[in-house]
Amino acid sequence: MTEPAARLTAALADRYRVERELGQGGMATVYLAHDVRHDRKVAIKVLKPELSAVIGAERFVREIKTIATLQHPHILGLIDSGEVNGTAYYVMPFVEGESLRDRLVREKQLPIADAVRLATEVAAALDYAHRHGVIHRDIKPENVMLHDGSALVTDFGIALAVSSAGGSSRMTETGMSLGTPHYMSPEQAMGEREITARSDIYALGCVLYEMLTAEPPFEGATAQAIVARVLTESPRPLRLQRKSVPPHVEAAVLTALEKLPADRFDSARAFAEALGDPAYTGASGTATRLITSYAGLGARPRRWPVVAAAIAVLSAVVGLAAGWAVWHPRPPAFPPTVLRYAIVLPDSAALTDALGTPMAYARDGSVFAYSSRAGLMLRYADRLDVVPVPGGRRGVGPFFSPDGRWLGFQVGTGVVKLPLEGGAPITVCDSCPGFGFTWGSDDTVRYHTAPAENGSARVLMAVSALGGRPHEFARPDSASGEAFRTPLLLPGRRTVLFSAYRGAASRLAAVDLRTGVVTRFDQPGFAPQWVDGGFVVLGSADGTLIALPFDPDKVRPTGPPVTIARDISQPDAYSTRAAVSASGSIVYPQSGGGTPRRLMLVSRAGQATPLTPDAKGYAAPRLSPDGRRLAVYIADPINSSRDVWVLDIGQRVWSRLTTNGISDKPVWTPDGRRVVYSSNDDLWWIAADGGDRPESLLVSVGSHFAGSVTPDGRSVVFQETGSLTNGIRTLDFDSTQVARTIFPAAFDESNPALSPDGRWLAYQSDQTGRTEVYLRSYPEPGARVPVSLGGGSEPVWAHHGRELFYRSGDSLMVASIAASPALVVTGRRRLFTGAFLEGAPFRQYDVAPDDQHFVMISGAATQSTLYGVEGVFRRLLDQRSRPR
Repeated sequence: MTEPAARLTAALADRYRVERELGQGGMATVYLAHDVRHDRKVAIKVLKPELSAVIGAERFVREIKTIATLQHPHILGLIDSGEVNGTAYYVMPFVEGESLRDRLVREKQLPIADAVRLATEVAAALDYAHRHGVIHRDIKPENVMLHDGSALVTDFGIALAVSSAGGSSRMTETGMSLGTPHYMSPEQAMGEREITARSDIYALGCVLYEMLTAEPPFEGATAQAIVARVLTESPRPLRLQRKSVPPHVEAAVLTALEKLPADRFDSARAFAEALGDPAYTGASGTATRLITSYAGLGARPRRWPVVAAAIAVLSAVVGLAAGWAVWHPRPPAFPPTVLRYAIVLPDSAALTDALGTPMAYARDGSVFAYSSRAGLMLRYADRLDVVPVPGGRRGVGPFFSPDGRWLGFQVGTGVVKLPLEGGAPITVCDSCPGFGFTWGSDDTVRYHTAPAENGSARVLMAVSALGGRPHEFARPDSASGEAFRTPLLLPGRRTVLFSAYRGAASRLAAVDLRTGVVTRFDQPGFAPQWVDGGFVVLGSADGTLIALPFDPDKVRPTGPPVTIARDISQPDAYSTRAAVSASGSIVYPQSGGGTPRRLMLVSRAGQATPLTPDAKGYAAPRLSPDGRRLAVYIADPINSSRDVWVLDIGQRVWSRLTTNGISDKPVWTPDGRRVVYSSNDDLWWIAADGGDRPESLLVSVGSHFAGSVTPDGRSVVFQETGSLTNGIRTLDFDSTQVARTIFPAAFDESNPALSPDGRWLAYQSDQTGRTEVYLRSYPEPGARVPVSLGGGSEPVWAHHGRELFYRSGDSLMVASIAASPALVVTGRRRLFTGAFLEGAPFRQYDVAPDDQHFVMISGAATQSTLYGVEGVFRRLLDQRSRPR
């Protein structure tokens, strides 16, 4: 028994005595229990903890109460419901018997009379519920119990309660879904928000079909394949499989299985009446006319757009990462169809704002890799789930080998490659700090980094994929003010495309590997990616993704660029979070600009009020020591810039501190006179009133994020990544450019926060395989003291120093700290939960001087939904080949 279930069992002991587990379903675990008060057996269904966490147990219990009003002979009613310590449960009568699934497993096919009778009884239950405004949404053999041979429909309204409580939009984050592919109506599979009673009629048609033929109407090796057939194929006629099925029963089942809801029965009662009417011949007959092959598609060209749309929506629902892979080639008579779809990632493995390149696609489009909080993940085209990369817990910057058999990634300053067919990671380079890694067809890995003598520039580097020492192959002129980034080897192995930057502005450039000559093109964009057929894909400052026709032999554009995706979420002006395969598959997260962020003032009890009326790309809020001003950086999704601003909270007046479009992550000095921040990933500071020019503190290889300024105002503690000196470091303001390492990054250590007296340093680390919060002494680090249990991040001290706040999932926690006679954590408790922006290497909230309020940002910390595009380059090539 799980810990939540054990706690619930103990809490309910005076009412229900749990005897044993009966089984597990998609949303709940079922226990047999004895109702102490009424001396009867009951079934207690305990909502799975991850689902309770997603939708909120209290909200679920409120919604499920509406189901208790359903009283029908063929509906298994609701006895009780509630929640204990965040775990929701509901109680139903215990049925002595078996489920319809049990009987089907045993008998395969049922006698026709039994099958029709059971379907009629289920239809009666559905008709009653529908007339009371309740739709089941998950009719399947598992949810039909057989009591003395009669049907009892269970879990009535459970899916509705989950949906109403806000869980349906995030079910796939937990690996569960509302509905089962074999019995899912086309509109439910297509993600329609409004599901009508006719969806239940479709599901009942599937169940009856299975009772008569021993299998559902549509089978498949994967959920994608099943739903694809649901959307595009007709079920095989029943009488071809079982001649004894009466014609009117076949006609009734096929009517229930119509693709369009309007072509089905208008009520479950009508379905039941048709099953008992030997004269019934079918209401529409469109089901048997649906296309079942591409030969049929060729005979009916007008149906192709409908099928293409269905495929696109199918991909949106089931997350098909390569929609074309399961379809035969399109008949030449029809233009290529562009498919756009959504891919829902588990919340625990959602895309993060990792440094460098967060996503990469294999050349053939069969799999893409991305960075998540749980480490690097793989998402294969033929699977719905994601797969962790072995050895990739601390990996970032994924990139594939040209043949797709290897995945390369960074671990600290090193680079490794992993055979995807199995095996241990192999070191390519022990010391290759940098970003934008790509693996060329010449078996060379290329990237960009900052030379030690000039950290503000960026040069292009290369290292053999077989291993060796890295070498520089292109650098900008020192007087040009340029930076070279994101190299990409073109087909032919003699030219490397890259992004040439001046400030935040970038344009496409190329270097000839034989001569070293650099050519700059009059084409804005960054992070080039190659697509076979002659296209360079570039990110744009306005969040669009463009395809530039390009001749790799003549090394020049051959036409104007075409926009192929919009609202790309971009972490900065240097890289795109879109991944493109050479075969033309595209996947990207959508910009958060479509979901405005708001600054919120939140009490310890979780009561949130807007701090300002506007909504922008706010991030990393930091209150001044007196609490009167707020420093944040604001990301502009239009031009991919970010700058540091200060808000006078009392007067509601904003002041802009930086203007270069590449500045973020501010922290205050203790006197409130200056703000330390990152610019181009280097450390700078500026007067908080904007009266002075920015001053450089540390410019070197890697990225640097300030955590805290020491209480005496003499030093700043910061995190450094992407260099040879990764770790938590400190820099004295009177000796800038010379930093000292407090402790090196043995793991992923970040978010350093000093206690008010400067004696203790809180930080987060993934040394156990999960990010947790720890304490160590400062300035000389002593033994680690664990703070969080079960995951923790983003620590910040209360101003009195006796409490430490931190995040755990969507909860804000507080730990009580005693420093004498020894540092110890004396307690932990949850303050509140909420959908507030979470940080990765930098904290996304702050505590007010009264230690009773917090400045937080509404929004999501990660991208749980990605968007894919298939066929756009086929369309472009088709247009190119058409006569003008």
